[in-house]
Amino acid sequence: MSDALLAVRGVGKVFPRIGRRGAGVAALARLLVAKPASEGFVALDGIDFSVQRGESLALVGENGAGKSTLLKIIAGVLQPTSGRADRLGSVGALLELGAGFHPEYTGRENLKLAAALQGLSGHAFAARLDDIIAFADIGAHIDAPIKTYSSGMIVRLGFALVTALKPDLLITDEVLAVGDESFQNKCIAWMERYLADGGTLLLVSHSLYHVKKLTRRAVWLDHGRQRMIGASHDVAVAYQAFHEAKQASAKAAAVASASPALGHYAVTDLHIEHSDEAGLRARGRLHSRDGRRPHVAVGIVRIDGTPVYGTTSEIDGAAVAELGDGAFEFVLAFSDWRLLPGGYRLRAHALDPEGMRVYDTVERDFTVGGDSRELGMVRLPHRWM
Repeated sequence: MSDALLAVRGVGKVFPRIGRRGAGVAALARLLVAKPASEGFVALDGIDFSVQRGESLALVGENGAGKSTLLKIIAGVLQPTSGRADRLGSVGALLELGAGFHPEYTGRENLKLAAALQGLSGHAFAARLDDIIAFADIGAHIDAPIKTYSSGMIVRLGFALVTALKPDLLITDEVLAVGDESFQNKCIAWMERYLADGGTLLLVSHSLYHVKKLTRRAVWLDHGRQRMIGASHDVAVAYQAFHEAKQASAKAAAVASASPALGHYAVTDLHIEHSDEAGLRARGRLHSRDGRRPHVAVGIVRIDGTPVYGTTSEIDGAAVAELGDGAFEFVLAFSDWRLLPGGYRLRAHALDPEGMRVYDTVERDFTVGGDSRELGMVRLPHRWM
């Protein structure tokens, strides 16, 4: 589109493998003849999206997914192996910590140099310097060499410069993950004003709260490939469910070893009827080898295994319905729905008639949708006074 500040079209990046014999010479030869690497580590493959003027877009994904590589290509630091990334207007990029700063120069000297490279110098720079220093809020360290700065101080200096430049497109890579909470809040407030004034933001963050708060669309990268693109909330919920499921799989061996052996009572069927409006209904069947009426425990956990709620038919004084031939049926409805958006798992456990011992467990996953930036797992009734 004509109003796109950024158009990423089929971008791929392959890094040549230097470890094997002769690979370094081959890589140098490719550079001399401007021939891209065709074999090696595929960091990006077929990335395709655009960012319109005034839009805010996030990149999410695990470490090593290719986010930083893509940002470097967009910023012009790296060249893609295939495809292209076209930019319009001025670009402000906060990428690697300390990038663009000379370690031997003071903070003040680095500000002057970096601003001049962005076209801000002379009287225009002098008029904004006090505001930049005030935003950075690093006190007397402004006249100390950058090499003496902490990581948080470097981020403060870099972000403070961006506030003075106000680029058409702002690219940030995990800026809000460094520094204290008060400075993070200051940065968020500035970015919200920047967006309200028509600025365009490309944000990389592992904080899904920041993704949902600051952006409207998101791209999920997974092993260098574009796995999902859509509304920030939808992508964040899907990515969180994926991440929690991955964490849960790491616990599977321990859970399996702790599970009791199957025997007298079993869960033979389990279905979930779920909607974000009506809540959840769990319907299942149990089998009793000795014909005695078993109990059932039903629980809801986050997809990573964090408990949310659980109860049993024995606790509630309920009885499962007898169908004959050792088969029993249960239905449990959760109608007052308070779960926040995310990935969840429903577990049904077959218990003995005394409600004391677990004999079998069956699980079903489900996702709660919705557009909410509230934190936690459940929505508690509340009101502001």
